[in-house]
Amino acid sequence: MKRDLFSTGEMIRQPSPGHEPAHPAGISAGLLRIFGRYSEHYVARHFHSVRLLANGAPKTCFDVPLVLYLNHSSWWDPIVCLLLARRFFPRRKSYGPIDAAALQRYAFLERLGFFGVEHGTGRGARNFRKRAEAILRQNDSALWLTPQGMFIDNRPRPLYFQSGLGRLAHGATSAAFQPLAIEYTFWEERLPEVLISFGEAVIFEQPRSLNVPDATDLFEAALASVQDQLSAASQRRQREEWRVLVEGGAGTTRVYDWWRRAHATLRRQKFHSAHSEL
Repeated sequence: MKRDLFSTGEMIRQPSPGHEPAHPAGISAGLLRIFGRYSEHYVARHFHSVRLLANGAPKTCFDVPLVLYLNHSSWWDPIVCLLLARRFFPRRKSYGPIDAAALQRYAFLERLGFFGVEHGTGRGARNFRKRAEAILRQNDSALWLTPQGMFIDNRPRPLYFQSGLGRLAHGATSAAFQPLAIEYTFWEERLPEVLISFGEAVIFEQPRSLNVPDATDLFEAALASVQDQLSAASQRRQREEWRVLVEGGAGTTRVYDWWRRAHATLRRQKFHSAHSEL
């Protein structure tokens, strides 16, 4: 399985042998606003919809740092997370790790809240934890992590996380940890759907009653449960179970839709580009 650009784990290496700053660079509100709007438009072009499971909305009233940990099956995950951060956590500063080489190529991503990590050494893992712990000292922060550490299909069970997430929970002074499940699937349109559900958050405070392995087990079970609920709802395809966050494209091709529109006009019927009521 392939390592990805948006992950967290224990074995990571920073791009240079020098000392790495503990604090990520400051986020540019203007650049984040521009890129966020572009990302939502980009998602709308490539998906039929982005849908939130009605009983899977996040609680946003925490006054402690927030860690969102999610499954990671697709290249689209960072863009979807950016959309969710703007929609549900606009008052928080969101951060996420990204492949160090990619960050060197696209330096502007650092101004969006990304910080570079690279798989390889224990020193890199320590640098990651320093940065993550610095972020979690800010009560208005949100740290988005993919603890499986690689692209992986949604279906395998049980889930296996690297130990970085458990170590953060064990070491943080106070933080809320919330699972997030994302699924990409085709229903009844040409374009796929993005399906989302948040799970219940758990707040970790000192002193810790769980060690790192136990915390990791707890997180694995929590995310698997949210994924299973999301998958079951996806298979049911019941419109009332979903809240549409982004409406994207519908229909087939311009030529075929033109023919369908003309056919509907001749019959004095209203034209609907979508193929179903979902």
